[in-house]
Amino acid sequence: MRSPTGSPGPNRSSHNVDLPSLQRGEIRDPALTAALRKLELTVRRKLDGVLHGDHLGLLPGPGTEPGESRIYQPGDDVRRMDWSVTARTTAPHVRQMIADRELETWLVVDMSASLDFGTTGCEKRDLAVAAAASIAFLNSGGGNRLGAVISNGDTMRRVPALSGRMHEQELLRAIATTPRAPTGVRGDLAAAIDALRRPERRRGMAVIISDFLGPIDWMRPLRAISGRHEVLGIEILDPRDIELPAVGDVILQDTETGRTREFSIDEQLRTDFERAAAAHRAEVARTLRRCDAPLLTLRTDRDWIADVVRFVASRRRGALAAAR
Repeated sequence: MRSPTGSPGPNRSSHNVDLPSLQRGEIRDPALTAALRKLELTVRRKLDGVLHGDHLGLLPGPGTEPGESRIYQPGDDVRRMDWSVTARTTAPHVRQMIADRELETWLVVDMSASLDFGTTGCEKRDLAVAAAASIAFLNSGGGNRLGAVISNGDTMRRVPALSGRMHEQELLRAIATTPRAPTGVRGDLAAAIDALRRPERRRGMAVIISDFLGPIDWMRPLRAISGRHEVLGIEILDPRDIELPAVGDVILQDTETGRTREFSIDEQLRTDFERAAAAHRAEVARTLRRCDAPLLTLRTDRDWIADVVRFVASRRRGALAAAR
């Protein structure tokens, strides 16, 4: 179910006071430049110094490049057996894997009309830009490259994968200034994900940023992407995507089709909406798990930076435990 636009006005809580409102403007708009600068300072101040240590990108792992061989030990992955060294030494050896320090990360950013909605600290569109900024910071440096496919359902823009702070700023500008699709045009997340398959890219990381509302028709292209890249899903939610307030009679509008409908929000409707929303979110999570993609949920009524820090910390703890 799409986000209602007839909900009560925003309740500006203190959760996202540091997140500027990125109102659409020209790509060189001074106000947009100031907002993006404030966002960069917010992300870097909150994350810098929190996540210490040498790490292999946002989603740590054993790496993909072959390294030196060593004696096999119980518990080693037999798929990494180095048969040529084993044959020469007559003792079983495994090939260690090292990480490619120059990580190429691609963002698939859903900027469909359902993201132009928010009832608390910010709009979901602002939070999507903030999520992209967090990924850019966590994967910056060391020659890492960042690119993006930005789709609003009507148009699709590809930003090439490059490195450097100036490029990160230009990429965030491109996301923030994506125009709203004409009324009646729904987002096409499946097509945006599928765009990563052409041309063929080196192994890297793909981050899908969306509210994942609407039909789940993107599993096939996502599974194809996950066969070659690490995949991360970032779900952008507002409280009204999950539950309806007890406000009585309202007129709600589908932000992507423009259709309006009058409702009387009673307890039965609230219960049905909450169940349907929970079932849809569970199906989104199951679909991502089938594609070996972890899910990070960011909400407009929560401290989104704290959620990012907790997610990265938990992923790294899991990677260290697996390594031991």
